[in-house]
Order: sequence, then C-alpha cells, then structure tokens
Amino acid sequence: MAADFDLFIIGGGINGCGIARDAAGRGLRVGLAEMGDLASATSSASTKLFHGGLRYLEFLEFRLVREALIEREILLSICPHISRPMRFVLPLSPEMRFESMTPVSRLLARLMPWTKGRRPVAMIRAGLFLYDWMGWRKILPGTRSLRLDREPEGLPLEPRFRRAFEYSDGWVDDARLVVLNARDAAEKGATILTRTKVISARRVGDHWEIATVGPDGDVENIFVLQRKHLRGLEAAHFAEWRQHEHADAALAAHRIFGRRAGITGSRAEDVQLFMLLI
Repeated sequence: MAADFDLFIIGGGINGCGIARDAAGRGLRVGLAEMGDLASATSSASTKLFHGGLRYLEFLEFRLVREALIEREILLSICPHISRPMRFVLPLSPEMRFESMTPVSRLLARLMPWTKGRRPVAMIRAGLFLYDWMGWRKILPGTRSLRLDREPEGLPLEPRFRRAFEYSDGWVDDARLVVLNARDAAEKGATILTRTKVISARRVGDHWEIATVGPDGDVENIFVLQRKHLRGLEAAHFAEWRQHEHADAALAAHRIFGRRAGITGSRAEDVQLFMLLI
C-alpha cells in the first residue's frame, strides 16, 4: 500500500505529534510513524512542567524565556483539563550557591567578588519579577515573599530557613498532551501510525521512498514524499535505523538541545533530539 505525503515524521513523542498537528493544520499531507506507542519514551517521563526556563535568565536568554512563558500561557488556556498551576517555594539561605559559569555569575564575580557564588536577595527578587511579567502572565498567580516562621509552607523546613519566595509554573499530564496533539493532527488529515517501524528510506529520482513494518510484522508500506522532506525526532529511531541493514539513506545527524513545546525532561541538559537532514 503506497501513500503520498509532503512531510513524514519518525517518532510519536511531543515533538513529532506537535509538528504533525501544526503541519496538518497548514494544509500539508502529513504521515507519522511510531515504532512503539505514542509518548512511550521521554514524553511520558518528563517533569510534567510547563515552564519558562527560570534558570535561563542567568544566561541572559531573555527572548527564549519570554517565548516559553507565552507558550506556557497558551498551553494552560487551551488544555485546562490536563494542566493546572503549580506553586514553588524557593527558601533563601546564605549557603545557597548558583552556577559559576553563567554570564551573570561571571559579572558578579568581577563586580562583587565577596558574594562567592551567592546572589543578593534583591537580585533573586528582580529575576522572579522578570519571570512573572516577561510573558504577560494572566493565568498564574505572581511571586510573593514568605516569612517561613509564620506561613504553613515553612512547616516541613528547618528553622534556619526564615525567608522564601513563592512563584508559579504549570503542571501538565505529558502523555495525554502528546495523545491530544496526535488526535488533533489526525482530525486535520494526518496519518498517525503506531507500532510501525521505519526500516528504510531511500531517494528515488525526485522523491523519497520509506518502507515501514506494521504491527503484524509482515506488511511493508511505501511512502512517497513529493517534497523531499524527512524529519526524524527520536534518538532511538535514529540509532536503530542506522544499524538496520536496509538503512541506505544518506543522513546527517545534528544534535538539537532545547525546550520541547513547554515540556522538559528530568535532566534538561540530557535531552537530545536528532533531526535527520536530507
């Protein structure tokens, strides 16, 4: 069975399903193959947070944080049934140290060497103020100061913690978010194939032919991509693809680090997406 697509996506995580939804909404003929189930890997094992990347203010990544905060508001507004506000308490302590290699750390080390990795309370409050307002926050409550000896938030903490800041981010059911993106993509005309493994991709003339094996293990589907677009979004797929004896496509792997539609892994630094460029 053959099918024609403008875009074929390998991997049914949040990136793959999110791109499928967006592309199908723009009128492209989209196919997606996932060798397991939707959200079966990293996209169901994240911190389940919609966040704007508070730590990236230390890197002066203001544009990235602002865009992430705007996306956070959009996501909280369009899927309130699988998301909710979440409050975080940041206790203040003289022993608290921050990363030493960020631009802010290097600047403080030069201008205020006696801080030795600490942050003045006023600077932390200023950063949280920026975090509140850079994305035009409307849904989540803003940052507030806490006296931990007077507030219930201080009960589980040691008495030495006297002050804290409380700020907001968002919680989301990450696996359901992936499935909802896939369902919406399908409603817009995308073809979503689960338990379907890509075993080969090769250029034939002015198009690509992609062979897949479905759940029964016997049927191979050939997908012809008229516009020569091929995007792979799962490292596991890429590794298996390269090892497969039929993987004769000439593909270059590029590591992509960054946030993934508002959802981060348990270790954001270890999140690696592989984009296969033709």
